[in-house]
Amino acid sequence: MEVRYSPKSKCEPAPVAGSIVEEALKVLEGRWKMVILFHLFRNGTMRFSELERGIVGVTQKMLIQQLRDLEHHGVIIRTVYPEVPPKVEYSLTPLGKELCPVLEGLLLWAEKRQQAIETQKKNVKAKKTA
Repeated sequence: MEVRYSPKSKCEPAPVAGSIVEEALKVLEGRWKMVILFHLFRNGTMRFSELERGIVGVTQKMLIQQLRDLEHHGVIIRTVYPEVPPKVEYSLTPLGKELCPVLEGLLLWAEKRQQAIETQKKNVKAKKTA
């Protein structure tokens, strides 16, 4: 008989909580969604062309896909003005605005991580020269 060691995690999420988190993360998954949200948090309402110029490296097709997906999930709202040429603006819904503290926390964590990496690189470099 084979005996296996299976350590128990100290913070196992409840099955329901795990699926809720998975669903929430699906809303935000995608290379450009977080960047789009950061731009909308910082600038408020933005036209499509402003987002396109502000997000370096995104293609028009990908930006459209990501915006449509965020709109589908109720995070942003798309407003079309009947003009020639058409004017389209994007802004956060109340539900989208509730993400602000979460994304601020992520931004703070990213800054701390970057500082830790830089400190680690300096320490390694100092050891090599010593």
